[in-house]
Amino acid sequence: MCGIVGYVGPNADDKALGVVMEGLARLEYRGYDSAGVALVADGEVVGDKKAGKLENLRAALEARDLPPSATAIGHTRWATHGGPTDANAHPHRGGTDNKLAVVHNGIIENFHALKNELLEQGVEFRSETDTEVSAHLVARAFEEAGDLTEAMRQVVNRLEGAFTLLAVHADAPDTVVAARRNSPLVVGLGEGENFLGSDVAAFIGYTRNALELAQDQIVTITPTSHEVINFDGSPAEGKAYEVTWDAAAAEKGGYDTFMEKEIHDQPHAVRDTLLGRTDETGRLVLDELRISEEQLSGINRIYVVACGTAAYAGMTAKYAIEHWTRIPVEVSLAHEFRYCDPIVDERTLVVSISQSGETMDTLMAVKHANELGALTISICNTHGSTIPRESDAVLYTHAGPEIAVASTKAFVAQITACYVLGLYLSQLRGKQYADDAKNVMAELAEIPEKIETLLGSMDRVAEIARFMADSRAVLFLGRNVGYPIALEGALKLKELAYIHAEGFAAGELKHGPIALIEPGQPVFVIVPGPDTPHDLHKKVVSNIQEIRARGARTLVIAEEGDEDVVAFADEVIRVPQAPPLLEPLLTVIPLQVFALHLATAKGLDVDQPRNLAKSVTVE
Repeated sequence: MCGIVGYVGPNADDKALGVVMEGLARLEYRGYDSAGVALVADGEVVGDKKAGKLENLRAALEARDLPPSATAIGHTRWATHGGPTDANAHPHRGGTDNKLAVVHNGIIENFHALKNELLEQGVEFRSETDTEVSAHLVARAFEEAGDLTEAMRQVVNRLEGAFTLLAVHADAPDTVVAARRNSPLVVGLGEGENFLGSDVAAFIGYTRNALELAQDQIVTITPTSHEVINFDGSPAEGKAYEVTWDAAAAEKGGYDTFMEKEIHDQPHAVRDTLLGRTDETGRLVLDELRISEEQLSGINRIYVVACGTAAYAGMTAKYAIEHWTRIPVEVSLAHEFRYCDPIVDERTLVVSISQSGETMDTLMAVKHANELGALTISICNTHGSTIPRESDAVLYTHAGPEIAVASTKAFVAQITACYVLGLYLSQLRGKQYADDAKNVMAELAEIPEKIETLLGSMDRVAEIARFMADSRAVLFLGRNVGYPIALEGALKLKELAYIHAEGFAAGELKHGPIALIEPGQPVFVIVPGPDTPHDLHKKVVSNIQEIRARGARTLVIAEEGDEDVVAFADEVIRVPQAPPLLEPLLTVIPLQVFALHLATAKGLDVDQPRNLAKSVTVE
């Protein structure tokens, strides 16, 4: 989830660099591993790029005497392929004369095959990125076509995955061409100047007139024009609209808080985490893994180590991984792992989960696992962080930067990545398991659209939250994969609203917690679908009846079409139907929205809750 900016203005104007740098500053929340700019000036493309924060680039540019320019592109990176280094920073150059520059947001899934093709043709690569492939391809296409738009059109039809690409060429000095597929891109329309950005924050200081592009479209901007075509070359039109947000809101995508924005980012977080995981036959290929298939085939035990929300992602994944692989999985709080004398050897796989990759408790657990001879894999959202470096392998989530302290999109991305890992291990165990893995991946691919649908129906949940702003305690119940979601729902309410909240396994009710039920006590119940094995659906419906009989106010999360819950629910919150093991990716959404709006109704800062930090770097 990188930040991209494009600008073209009057030839007499030299403000391109200033516009792009201002846009990058507004977009730095989208990626802060590295940054770079490319300007078209005096018949060449010039610029710079630096690893680290935008300040590093700004300092490098101030030390140089760049010529005035009216055309520029810029990029602030959230690393996917290749670590955060100067070489891997964008823009990337193409062509023997380096006259072309490209910036990219997304993942090009078939870049390995394209890179091998270019290597055979003698092309030299300067980076580890997937993006550089597109730079060389567009440069070659431009040499043949002599037109930057046509060159882009030819290349994007060869690319697979999700991408927004911006390109400039020294021989087209007043032109920026961009293309999008499954990745954000918006056009800013000015007077004698035009803009491009991954969102309107890139240009909100200059114009509020914007153009929304549809899927698989290319836009060409000059100072006085914009032209949109489809990938097949047919003419198209973007959807014009006026931005009504101010600059501060634009950084949050028009939402009031980063947390609300990140909740709505979740379809992209799941979709992007699934990108590039399968080959053309549907077989899982995890190229971030540096452990051989032989080693992974031999494991007989899995430990998941994590803290807080990440631990609940691990607990959710335990049910799925054990079901798919028949390998026992134990979830251990990272800060307890070192001190419980874990049974670990060279056939044990220790999977650590951390959004930041810097969680000290989890880091120390990984080091301890390494000392004991275990294989270690990190599931992490931050390239170049410490935990992936200390692990034998890393499986990156692609949720993009998460600014709000309370985790939302990182949580669903972590579950998704854990599922991908479990399915990969399942695939290694033979054909029957491999077929199952292929089917589940197809089902996972449908989840982002279901989350989008669900997010569009959360108005009633927000109303309930505002009505319950004075609640002193809320309980959460779930069974099977619904149990860790109940724990996560309670944690979100503790973090954001500072009220007592607890999650329980619903079967535990009769073993003590039912004593907490009194008239009016609000209880969320996560109901598995009617098709869930072992009659769990009926058992949870019975749990609802038990607490309802004692006066509880029942807030039931159930899938569409489940009518058995209606008679016993004060409120029914519907989620789309999904296979039982994939339900957590949907049932957690209403609980996040509920916590957000209840805390907001209390006047609390949901992005920075009291006493909490985004990354816990002390043990």
